[in-house]
Amino acid sequence: MAGFSVEASDGVIGRVDRQRDEPGMQHLVVDTGVWVFGKSVLIPAGTVTRVDTDTQVVTVARSRDEIKAAPQFATDSETTDPAYLLAVADYYRSLGLRAAP
Repeated sequence: MAGFSVEASDGVIGRVDRQRDEPGMQHLVVDTGVWVFGKSVLIPAGTVTRVDTDTQVVTVARSRDEIKAAPQFATDSETTDPAYLLAVADYYRSLGLRAAP
């Protein structure tokens, strides 16, 4: 899915930079471009509601503000850091979503 556009419930948030699909670590790393000043965000696979391979669009069940308020993603080492992954999962769970980053 690298390169697919990612749409929140209220607009585009960026493009999939990479994905991880290992047991207990299913998530997307999304490059937000200028939307969040060129930062990346980690989005648990449980937030994905649709993947359209024809249009290359991933739709997530969260708003732009909810995604922006998620724990900050800084380095690739965080994609395997249990404490960071737990913080991300806890954040999305607090929004009413079962999430395993």
